[in-house]
Amino acid sequence: MATSTVSWNQPGGSQPGRDEPKVVQPRPKFSTGNSIGMAVAVIILAVLVLSAIRNDNFQWDVVFKYFLSKSIVRGLLTTIELTALSVAIGLSLGTVIAVMRLSKNPVLTYIASAYVWFFRGTPLLVQLIFWFNLSALYSRLSITIPFGPDLVSVNTNAVISPFIAAMLGLGLHAAGYMAEVVRGGILGVDQTQVEAACALGMSRGTRFRKVVWPQALRLIIPPAGNRVISELKDTSLVSVIAIPDVLYSAQIVYSRTYETIPLLIVATLWYLIVVSLLSIGQRVAEKRVGRSVKQSAMA
Repeated sequence: MATSTVSWNQPGGSQPGRDEPKVVQPRPKFSTGNSIGMAVAVIILAVLVLSAIRNDNFQWDVVFKYFLSKSIVRGLLTTIELTALSVAIGLSLGTVIAVMRLSKNPVLTYIASAYVWFFRGTPLLVQLIFWFNLSALYSRLSITIPFGPDLVSVNTNAVISPFIAAMLGLGLHAAGYMAEVVRGGILGVDQTQVEAACALGMSRGTRFRKVVWPQALRLIIPPAGNRVISELKDTSLVSVIAIPDVLYSAQIVYSRTYETIPLLIVATLWYLIVVSLLSIGQRVAEKRVGRSVKQSAMA
């Protein structure tokens, strides 16, 4: 166990009560059990890595051949684009839904609760297939005057392309989860600070922008970052509606060459790379927001 001690700076024979204590930072102690466990973990990891490298069945030459191929890179860009759009929809719509759920208006609360219940309660794959086949329910999408003529009417398939269907499915599904993340962050803000803002005469909107949201953001970023990573991996489901993301691009190649395992490794490596970059971005965002909250609290 690490211990810390307090030493007294006593120049000229001064008494302890007259000087401030100097805190000596604790030094971490490594137990024998931790050292052995770490060594065993490193050995196991090294054995697994060497086994994969030396196993010719992994076909690493094929992996390197297709890793930066045009079709795979295009699929990767599609994956990133879908992730960015779905996160933008999910975060913006989820924030609105979270505010509605916290509203004192029961109608808004019920509507927001029903949205969260539906989109969290149905599988994402089902939602993607539903949006892809929306034309089976509505052959045309129209903007009409009630009991009057159509102002605009277009063919559903011309509007809901496979990419749009994927974007809607991913974004609306993400909004259901983001709403709960944002709501949890808002509820985590100390209510005494909200009451203090009320005492200063701040309006509800001003309180939310200057008091609630900056502090809620510190609680929102960690789960929201995890949700972004999940959203990236969820894009792999769009392969069922023939969107050429990184996984579907790999499937197209190995359906032609029968090199299934190497192409799946290519897709896996790209997912790991992007997830690692997102994780780094999440840590940076957490540190910056935490630092800004501390500075505002000291001001």
